[in-house]
Amino acid sequence: MPGNRGSEGSNRDRQRDALIVKLRRYIRSHGRHFLADKNITSIGIGYKIRGGNKTNDVCLQFTVASKPDSVSTLESLDTVEIPKTITVDGEEIPTDVIQRSFKPSFLTITAEETNSRTDRHDPLIPGISISHPSGSAGTLGLIVFDRKTGDPCILSNWHVLHLSEGKIGDRVVQPGPHDDNDVQDNEAGTLLRSHLGAAGDCAIARIESRDFDREILDLNVHPTQLARADLGDRVVKSGRTTGVTQGLVRRIDVMAFVEYPGVGAKEIGGFEIGPLDDAAPDHEISTGGDSGAAWLIADDDGSATDVLVGLHFAGEGSTNPDEHALACNAHSVFKKLNIAISAPATPEEGAPGYNPRFLSEEVRTPELTQTQRDDSFSHNDSHLIDYTHYSVNLSKARGLARFAAWNIDGSRIRRLKTRGFRLDRSVPREMQHGNELYENNPLDKGHIARRADLCWGPRSEAERANSDSYFYTNCAPQHRNFNQSGIGGIWGEVEDALFEDTEIENLRVSVIAGPVFDDNDPVHRGVPIPSDFWKVLAYADSDDHARFKVRAFVLTQTELLTNIEVLELEPFRMFQVSLAELERITDLGFESLKEFDTFQSDIESVARVEELGRSQAPQVRRVTSRNNLFGG
Repeated sequence: MPGNRGSEGSNRDRQRDALIVKLRRYIRSHGRHFLADKNITSIGIGYKIRGGNKTNDVCLQFTVASKPDSVSTLESLDTVEIPKTITVDGEEIPTDVIQRSFKPSFLTITAEETNSRTDRHDPLIPGISISHPSGSAGTLGLIVFDRKTGDPCILSNWHVLHLSEGKIGDRVVQPGPHDDNDVQDNEAGTLLRSHLGAAGDCAIARIESRDFDREILDLNVHPTQLARADLGDRVVKSGRTTGVTQGLVRRIDVMAFVEYPGVGAKEIGGFEIGPLDDAAPDHEISTGGDSGAAWLIADDDGSATDVLVGLHFAGEGSTNPDEHALACNAHSVFKKLNIAISAPATPEEGAPGYNPRFLSEEVRTPELTQTQRDDSFSHNDSHLIDYTHYSVNLSKARGLARFAAWNIDGSRIRRLKTRGFRLDRSVPREMQHGNELYENNPLDKGHIARRADLCWGPRSEAERANSDSYFYTNCAPQHRNFNQSGIGGIWGEVEDALFEDTEIENLRVSVIAGPVFDDNDPVHRGVPIPSDFWKVLAYADSDDHARFKVRAFVLTQTELLTNIEVLELEPFRMFQVSLAELERITDLGFESLKEFDTFQSDIESVARVEELGRSQAPQVRRVTSRNNLFGG
């Protein structure tokens, strides 16, 4: 009866699974003993091969560099014969011996036709060329996330991102030097952690100067699940050199003996992939440059699923006619490197956002009009999204921050490395402008809450603030000559000038800043680009009897944005303005701060009204140098 046959099949499956668990424990306990024999290149679990055909009998499968045909040859190779069976927990388990050796898959790249996988990419995507600057080229396997900080990271092999020449903290480059030797301009991140041993050949680098897309090139999927590879699984990868290739898992729980230049032989755990049953004889599963590619479970039609099982690290040696590949077990790699397959929830729940009581006087965020409240993205029943040391009010219509508010503890600032912007998964995608707005034009991704201001406190807190500063919700399009100005860095360095020119009590400052949204802002790629930005600084002056002070500034990039495809070089204009004037041009309310406003009516130019496109003469004072930023 069908039911009985199903029951018998289930029993066989349970017996098979129990045997595999038993053999897995045996390999972990005794595998190194066998690999001490230099002729034995690996031990793993596979199906017994008889007469050249695969059977359904699970066995302990050994690979050897040479397969002697006599006892004398065994002695000359300083090796011993592998027994026909091995007793495991009282059960006789058959063995198989196959001639096979392995080598890391990035060491033998030859000159080839250039393709998109070897080009420079921003955003970074899995399946393209990546390397340590002193290496050649491997594959960017996946975009993963550091469990400690939530930072996005590149996942590949130790022998791709680290090498014997490297050290933690080194930069990694995309593409690899083999594909583009201009390594100075190709920095993609910083080596964060690595491992070369039983858990795998693996490493991660924190992404620091590029955007990223998690979808694997030509597989059109990104993994969301981890699983163990099983015998007979159909798997697929996307590698730098061979592109999309498929195979079958034919050995699991493999412990392989692999020779690495500069460090010698290492025992690496993982599983083995062979060709599909109907593959052509010259079918290549992998070749040089594919190291680091991710192996995913494939459907029966060959389509990639979202289930990750391995990280490619080795292929057949030069003397092996048999096509095969080795992969690290995904679960072991993720555990060893302390990484996650998906980003942690962001913004982090409980993140200490902007604190209005950071100073001796309360510095509230601006009051919103009803229209502005209706247009504000609501997060946790608030019109503010809280990140570490700052908060953002996000305009749903603009897809940009209306303002950011942040606190600076200048006595505890840390210098940390730059990273790359990323989307906030807690905010709908249509309310954020990603890298598509900034490609192939003079627009920069400009922080509103300045990254350097946020990196203070204990190391872990400062690192989290540094990472949090790189959400697109804290980003505004700014002309690169505005954002990276060589004339004193006048906007980005307002806070620096404040610290230099004024005795600030406890070096603590609260800042609120944002773009001026105007109906006449120039439109690029369907997005209105703000022409002006404003900033409010609040602090206590230790040398002044008035002590608590608030100053407001406006900086324009109007001239630069008359045609954003043309690189204009007009001088930047900064103005100190009254809070009343700032209210007028932003429609935001600063009533609670007006009693502390230090603005003096030294108006240099009423003509500024036309430049700002306003209808009333503003109260402004032209700022011509750092010296008069805070000098009254």
